[in-house]
Amino acid sequence: MHTRSAATVRPATPIPPWPGRLVSAGAAEVFLRSVPAEPGAEPGLCVHGLGGSSTNWTDLMDALRQPGPLPGDGQLVSCEALDLPGNGYSPPRPDGDYTVAAQVAVVARLIEERGRGPVHLIGNSLGGAVCTQLAARRPELVRTLTLVSPALPDLRPRPVPARVSALRIPGFGPWLLRRAGKVPARQRVALTLRDVYFDPAHVHPDRVAQEIAELERQDALGYAGDVLLGSAQGLISEYFRRGPETLWRDAAQVTAQVLAVYGSHDRLVNPKMAVRAARTFRHARVVLLPRTGHVAQMERPGEVASDMRMMMAAAVVRAAGESSYR
Repeated sequence: MHTRSAATVRPATPIPPWPGRLVSAGAAEVFLRSVPAEPGAEPGLCVHGLGGSSTNWTDLMDALRQPGPLPGDGQLVSCEALDLPGNGYSPPRPDGDYTVAAQVAVVARLIEERGRGPVHLIGNSLGGAVCTQLAARRPELVRTLTLVSPALPDLRPRPVPARVSALRIPGFGPWLLRRAGKVPARQRVALTLRDVYFDPAHVHPDRVAQEIAELERQDALGYAGDVLLGSAQGLISEYFRRGPETLWRDAAQVTAQVLAVYGSHDRLVNPKMAVRAARTFRHARVVLLPRTGHVAQMERPGEVASDMRMMMAAAVVRAAGESSYR
């Protein structure tokens, strides 16, 4: 496992979200953002976390489409990022199924129908759980796997995850969301940033304003609370699952090269889980970033991109070694 030294990065003028459009993914329809295609770039797909959206990947997508600053940092990745059903600009599922398995099926169909697979699959939090299960059960669709603070089962109590777990209590979850909906969007955004960033002061004011406007837009849709509740219940159910189909057993079955990134000050995913990830994934590079919270792809996109390129280079070396034995 690798521990990185701290670096202070002040907020710069942010780039706008990448353009997107609605595309089909089997029976579902999802909003998909894309960077301009670059010659020689390999395909990537980003999957956001609980209550997030495709805009969570804006800066990492930008970093990956350009050569990195270090020698050998030249592999380009042409990323797409989807809004999972009911999130961002994607319409909700008619069947109301927001389990991890249902999300996996949507992402798999998207890769198939886009014809870009196998892809460099990248997931954060809930998206990390989705990507882990997909990589284990549909390995032909995944070139490499990058996980940023993946929400893999950990039943040790922590304050912020406990709030999410409370949504699973019958009757209490809807009441809690109704109560939260009465809080002004600005306050809810401030609370979320405090939960997921090591230092919310590093979030550019333009990005904060965008988050507030987006939350107000979602409030007006009328279904965002139900989607959040269903997604949280689906994720927590995985934490209590027993038997041969748990997420950690999926992790042990992943054959792709893996990069797992954890934040030293993550309030949602315990950074100690980095040790279990290093022991469980077969071919993994595990990195612990200092002074980093739950969204390293937003807090330290350049470092995550560099680590991804090191992992991708290792995947090439490994593939060459395996082919020499055939």
